[in-house]
Amino acid sequence: MPATLTIHDETAAGKKTNTFTLDCLTEHMTVRELIRARIYQEVQDYNQKQPEYFRGLVEPTNAERVLNGYKLKARRQIDWQEQYHRALDAFGRNGFFLLVGDKQAESLDQEFEIKVDTEVSFVKLVPLVGG
Repeated sequence: MPATLTIHDETAAGKKTNTFTLDCLTEHMTVRELIRARIYQEVQDYNQKQPEYFRGLVEPTNAERVLNGYKLKARRQIDWQEQYHRALDAFGRNGFFLLVGDKQAESLDQEFEIKVDTEVSFVKLVPLVGG
């Protein structure tokens, strides 16, 4: 039975800037898998609807940071794999960190259990530029 994770984006000061849910098919997940699932979902959602603003973890190439997220100079499809690889790189460089429940994730291969009330916070420390 699929579980649903609540995902929050937060600033370093603790302000929540974006909240959404992510459906998970397994009871355990690594940090790497979580980042992949998050990036894939947010890019697919954007590519299908192409709204005015992209609200994602990594700033797409040729986009401008605005109050509501990122505004692409021209609406286009975003490459989720490029976004994913840049997000992994940013995690390794401490561009953001993850809190799973009340514990900070320390490595991409760290595994955690998904429960009904599991919440994940992506805390951005610097703007993340990607694809």
